[in-house]
Amino acid sequence: MIPVEIQENSPRFLNFVAEKSNEERNVNLDLLDEVREEARVSAEAVKRRVERRHNSKVRLRRFREGNLVMRKAHQHEIENKLSPKWTGPFRVVETLENGAYRLETLDGGAIPRTWNATHLKLYFS
Repeated sequence: MIPVEIQENSPRFLNFVAEKSNEERNVNLDLLDEVREEARVSAEAVKRRVERRHNSKVRLRRFREGNLVMRKAHQHEIENKLSPKWTGPFRVVETLENGAYRLETLDGGAIPRTWNATHLKLYFS
């Protein structure tokens, strides 16, 4: 309560009973775990709905060995806003797990690291 309610005898101050207030606070503390669990379940449901909606719009990209692909340019490869955003073409040498691919240049030079499918797109000549 604010000091004005105590001085002016508001209905809230006149109807205040300390024992009843303590009992209600204890009941609220007993229900606190249930409220937290309900909030956790609700948050988990929201996360799953968001994930399901996102996954429904994601297109899987799968490449086979021998496919020609373009790869997204690194930040240091982009000189200005008119620089190409994709470099290549490159040849897929090896398909690894979880959408990872090993690439090589068209003249057979190996690219030192693997690339995820999100950073690749098919090259059409």
